[in-house]
Amino acid sequence: MKLTYFGHACFLIEIEKIRVLFDPFIKENPLAADIDVDSIEADYILVSHGHGDHVSEVEKVYANTKAYLISTYEVVTWFQKKGIENFHPLNHGGKISLDFGTVKMVNAVHSSSMPDGSYGGNPAGFVIETKETTFYFAGDTALHQDMKQIAEAYKLDFAILPIGDTFTMGVDDALIAADYVGTDWIIGAHYNTFPIININQEEAIAKAVNQNKKLQLLTIGETIAI
Repeated sequence: MKLTYFGHACFLIEIEKIRVLFDPFIKENPLAADIDVDSIEADYILVSHGHGDHVSEVEKVYANTKAYLISTYEVVTWFQKKGIENFHPLNHGGKISLDFGTVKMVNAVHSSSMPDGSYGGNPAGFVIETKETTFYFAGDTALHQDMKQIAEAYKLDFAILPIGDTFTMGVDDALIAADYVGTDWIIGAHYNTFPIININQEEAIAKAVNQNKKLQLLTIGETIAI
């Protein structure tokens, strides 16, 4: 399995040659200028909520790939009106079996509206279970007690957690979240894209080390093996 970071909360994960893209936000990300959106191939697009910094490239990637969009009913319906025909809506607690494994939608504590200001439903995260690995993509969220239910149902290999503070958890809460969901490996998301969510990366990594955890902060465009 391979994981590529495209900045902010956008990740591409390749599972047995099936490509799953999360929260595509690239062209409007000032740090992702070197990423060519047209070169991104995806079979599925998973969207955690409707904010512009998580959906801005959905239509572009879909136009190029016809990837299946999986998100909340409200997000999927909004994109359906824009011509997207391949989709599957989920709501919290719902799970779907796909050719690479299962996707379960779980709670997130945040807000959600579409780029035009219309209602975006409730924000969400995803637990992905495959033959190779099981992981949690938290989306944009605060720390919350429902995360403990993930550890009760799954054995996670890693979690993609927001760490930028202000609009989501900061590093301190993300380390607690890792305990809640039962993993010591965090891949950081939703930080440094804008000045208001800048973090001290060395300090964040040191905090994780002090708690016997691995906080991995990827360079935009970097690919790692999981």
